[in-house]
Amino acid sequence: MAALFGSRVRKLRMAAGLTQAELGAKAHVVASRITQIERALGAKPTFELAQVLDTILGADNLLIDMWPYVHREAFPDWSRAFMAYSERAVSIRQYAAHVVPGLLQTEDYARAVLSLDILLSSEEQLEERVTARLSRQKRLDSHDRPELWVVLDEAVLRRPVGGEAIMRTQLAQLLKAARERHITVQVLPFDHGEHEQMGGSLTVLTLPDGTEVAYKEGADFGQLFEEPSDVERLAVTYDRLRAVSLPPYMSLDMIRSVMEGNHRAASVPSRSERRHLAQKQLQQPGRWRLPGGGRRDTRRGPRP
Repeated sequence: MAALFGSRVRKLRMAAGLTQAELGAKAHVVASRITQIERALGAKPTFELAQVLDTILGADNLLIDMWPYVHREAFPDWSRAFMAYSERAVSIRQYAAHVVPGLLQTEDYARAVLSLDILLSSEEQLEERVTARLSRQKRLDSHDRPELWVVLDEAVLRRPVGGEAIMRTQLAQLLKAARERHITVQVLPFDHGEHEQMGGSLTVLTLPDGTEVAYKEGADFGQLFEEPSDVERLAVTYDRLRAVSLPPYMSLDMIRSVMEGNHRAASVPSRSERRHLAQKQLQQPGRWRLPGGGRRDTRRGPRP
């Protein structure tokens, strides 16, 4: 993609009758930077530079639309494959062990999380990653938006990533997102104790043809699972986590309580009480099925 991007820049530049030096001057970069881009050498172009080049060369958003795919090449093969699957998924089911999932992060929260990467080489690279993460959120507002079901470990709520002000805004964003019909948020409370996914986060994706893939992620690793038997095992793990989590309306109460700083105000029912509530919800009429598999008849809890 970097080579294709560079080729398009070169063709557009020549069609505009500009030399590399002239284009560099207009874009406020040195001529050698244009050479690097056209030959797909060195650092990949930033989003801001892609925007500037698109405007100067009259590319009608072609370069802007290509940039996310160029940026994606900086990630390992399995990560790029997961991103590609995510863009097609009709259902996304996530368990987040440590931080709010990227699809629901605010800009400041995303920046705080991404800045922790010890391999970051510059502030510019950090901003590129923030831009890329926020751009992926646009799918939640698109016509083909996926069904998103998120289970947050209670630790995600309690850890003030980026400081109290940033965290408060992030929690407010979770409450706002959960009002959307295609987004469900649950909290797995501390009192549940140990579980199968304590080592990291888990995502299960359902694709348009009904097949599923899964992705496990820790602080320093990620692994994509495509073998049906592996995916089924991880999907069951996810369903178990979802089953023992607080119902959606109680989850939102806990999020609201933490946001307001009243850490002990949220009433967390016992495990036996949660099982009783889950059975009661299943018996109520008017529920609808989550896309992505006939075996797992998952139903949404009542909204506040």
